[in-house]
Amino acid sequence: MLQTVRALISEIESRLPEPNAKGLATAVSRTIRDGALRPGDRLPPIRLVAHELALSPTTVSAAWSVLARAGTIRTLGRRGTVVADASGPRDGRYRQAVHPAVQHQPEFVLDLSTGVPDENLLPGLGPALRAVTTAGTPRSYLDDPVLPELHDVLVQSWPYEPPALAVVDGALDALDLVIRTTLAYGDRVVVEHPTFPPLLDLLEAAGAEVVGVPLDDEGMLPADLKEALAVPARAVLWQPRAHNPTGVSTSTKRVRELADVLAGAGSDPGTLVIEDDSASAISTSPDVTLGTALPGQTVHIRSWSKSHGPDLRLAAMSGPEDLLAEVRRLRQLGQGWSSRLLQRVLVHLLTEPESQDQVAAAQREYARRREAFLAGLGAAGLSISCADGLNAWVPVHDEAAALVRLAAQGVGVAPGAPFAVLPEPQGHVRVTVGLVREHVDEVAAQVAAAARTTGWGGRGR
Repeated sequence: MLQTVRALISEIESRLPEPNAKGLATAVSRTIRDGALRPGDRLPPIRLVAHELALSPTTVSAAWSVLARAGTIRTLGRRGTVVADASGPRDGRYRQAVHPAVQHQPEFVLDLSTGVPDENLLPGLGPALRAVTTAGTPRSYLDDPVLPELHDVLVQSWPYEPPALAVVDGALDALDLVIRTTLAYGDRVVVEHPTFPPLLDLLEAAGAEVVGVPLDDEGMLPADLKEALAVPARAVLWQPRAHNPTGVSTSTKRVRELADVLAGAGSDPGTLVIEDDSASAISTSPDVTLGTALPGQTVHIRSWSKSHGPDLRLAAMSGPEDLLAEVRRLRQLGQGWSSRLLQRVLVHLLTEPESQDQVAAAQREYARRREAFLAGLGAAGLSISCADGLNAWVPVHDEAAALVRLAAQGVGVAPGAPFAVLPEPQGHVRVTVGLVREHVDEVAAQVAAAARTTGWGGRGR
């Protein structure tokens, strides 16, 4: 048996590019790809691998963590660690957040788990569709993928002078493209804690080492960011406004502090800053960016899904010309460009006064609903902070019990665990308060009572 295990370790060693965690994770992946390790095969114990490869147990454990986050291996407790079966579907954090496993879940009367905008507050498409009479034909399939009229509108509204611009199929498409063009297996990436689950799914699928930095009411904590960057990171990802799930919008003072950390002595000028401004036009906060201070390191992503409709499937991104050139080359192998027909619709929505007024009204209504919900929580004895956006991040005594209690009342909320990067001493639920059109005090009272629930019996503390 030991001889067989040592033969397997020799297979891994033969593929080891460098004696560190990243190299070991790469070697195991190559061993699986080459068929020397198959789904269900058990990996040797960490201490034996460390001894045979002259590595520290900590290094091997770190490699195993990277592989586990990428879904390459699975830990089965006392049965050890095995190669995962990648042929079947795997639920990511995103599905866990939107479709939590609540036993005997009734159909929700009010589903506040989704994070989507209220369709009644989206601008009407009638005038835009009447104005766009044909789909249009490009001169070539290699034409500029950004419609010139949209390019001009974007430049006028962008928070800093963009070195280059691209239009893609939504914020997640933009994040995926940046990750695929810039990250290598095992790269360290700094993110906010908590953060948007699909982002973590993308990073884990890419085999990134994810490092969390906590937030306060002004944004990412500078001291913690500095500590995280003591070991070089390939990228820092953050949401400048209406952070999902907390509703935090970064203050202009905090942006300066974060820029100082990223530009400070010892910082890696190769660290990419990726900004996800998904709330954009429905945000009530100042339009902030690190692009002004660090234009050569910043990718700024702006989506219109929340303000103009998720089905538009459009977002714009700015960044260094060489990076966006790689993005364009990657897209040419697939979809080529984002529909210019939809881009023309977006131009109309962004420039026509009627559409602008409808979006401004939606911004005010979301703010009213958010403030009413927070006031309702306060009246029920629960005080939280939520400055902006569609969501509220509510601390709860027991996540599972809160989910079950609210589900029994016909209210759906998202569990906090899929949003977490760091260990949390307390549970949370994310409530999409932008969808609470009426009976706000009643809904807030239900959420506050669920936050105090201590067990499956639905009793409060």
